[in-house]
Amino acid sequence: MAISKITKQAAKTPKAKAAKTRKAPSVAEPGKVLKRPRYTRAETLEIFQRFHADNPEPKGELDYVNAFTLLVAVVLSAQATDVGVNRATKTLFQIADTPEKMVALGEDRVREEIRTIGLFKTKAKNVILLSEQLIRDHGGEVPDDREALELLPGVGRKTANVVLNIYFGHPTIAVDTHLFRLGNRIGIAPGKTPLEVEKAMEKAVPMEFSLHAHHWLILHGRYICKARKPECRRCVIYDLCRSPEREHFDAIPEIALKTAALVAAGKTCLDD
Repeated sequence: MAISKITKQAAKTPKAKAAKTRKAPSVAEPGKVLKRPRYTRAETLEIFQRFHADNPEPKGELDYVNAFTLLVAVVLSAQATDVGVNRATKTLFQIADTPEKMVALGEDRVREEIRTIGLFKTKAKNVILLSEQLIRDHGGEVPDDREALELLPGVGRKTANVVLNIYFGHPTIAVDTHLFRLGNRIGIAPGKTPLEVEKAMEKAVPMEFSLHAHHWLILHGRYICKARKPECRRCVIYDLCRSPEREHFDAIPEIALKTAALVAAGKTCLDD
């Protein structure tokens, strides 16, 4: 499995100094959208090899018990944290885990259960409406189809992509605020709109890593490459990153060296 020269160097020399600056396309100023990625296909491959080596089976952080409760949870997660949604749905999903039970519960009760999250009134209404539509148009089942999902109240492209990926195993890219920021900040899939970033990401991500790509990027954006200040010392792709916002250190962070060593040792095979 081919890896870049810098990965070989990092793997062999744990105390290696920070990588020399690579010759690369011009780097945009922070916040400016590029027209094309900053990375070659080989470099992009290594980025996802690193993500896989660090976290082979990434998971979404919303709690659910079936396709319906996952759909509801993702609808509720708009402008809310996953932790907050999980807290609000703990009881809700115990008493209403199907569209039929949710409709029987009623909008007023749903609203009371989720009142701790943002936009709870509108979301409660949409949960009942989408439940009714699932019963009417799909026999109470969540459709395995993006267009059908997007016809449901409160469901947009991002929500549909999350459900298709997590529950049905489609290699979709759900562009939330974290993934949109990363696409542009590190320059792996630049775009002016979420759809542009999604399409760019579909082209950039190596096929063998497409199923988990959006999970890796969302988690990386949520916990490492944060909006206000990236925590570059904890970044597994530090020496590969070409973001103009990357913090400069005298040596490559240990986490990046260790992950590079795993890649060099061939520890990223998907069938390991």
